[in-house]
Amino acid sequence: MQKIVIANAEIAVPEVWQLDLKPIKTRKIYEEIIDQIKTLIARGELNPGDKLISEREMADMLNVGRSAVREAFRALEAMGIIEIRQGEGTFVRQVRTDSLVEMLALILLTEKDTTRELLELRKILEVEAAGLACLRHTEEQLQKMEDALNQMEVDIKSGDLGQQADWNFHYAVAEATRNSLVVKLMDSIAGIMRRVLQTARQELYKTPGTPERLLREHRAVFEAIRQGLDQKARKAMYEHLDKVEKSLSSRD
Repeated sequence: MQKIVIANAEIAVPEVWQLDLKPIKTRKIYEEIIDQIKTLIARGELNPGDKLISEREMADMLNVGRSAVREAFRALEAMGIIEIRQGEGTFVRQVRTDSLVEMLALILLTEKDTTRELLELRKILEVEAAGLACLRHTEEQLQKMEDALNQMEVDIKSGDLGQQADWNFHYAVAEATRNSLVVKLMDSIAGIMRRVLQTARQELYKTPGTPERLLREHRAVFEAIRQGLDQKARKAMYEHLDKVEKSLSSRD
């Protein structure tokens, strides 16, 4: 605990007052407060069990209204990052895996121009998911993948974008990993991913032969998973997602 001298009196300053909080200069004040607190936690300056300063003290420190701090605290509590104990104060909680997923979903939903980042995230997540699916899939999960591919073929013949069938295929691959976190991540970003997939397919379908090519790429992933060829499945999934990313980038 640091000590300062005010009016010739030595006063102990709580360590929390020394945290690197910055004045708020944006209209979305509560979001800025959330970001700063999450950053302090990420740096290890705030740890599970630590008590935060009061709403009034934080509002004064950040030069914002108490209502903005209160809103930020409520949002952080809903995320599972802090715990507000009546009569005791506000404390940093042990972050649950669910909270990490929720924070990722919040970023994707609130940040602008995340299409490129989302496509990169899909490569990181789904390439390895394809490999795990080879080793852990059930016959039921294989059937889900095949049903999605058959629906994609029907959609192509009818001129439909096949967005739902595309999503169903990728989700079935995620389920086949038997990794609950992979499935939770897919669930959490489902909404934004569907919007991106719809935009992507609208753009890609402008090129003749693209629907058929996309179907072939999905079938290549499926066949590798069905045969248990994990390296081949990873390669097929990577090539599919990489082509989609490059096709969209070339249109920017």
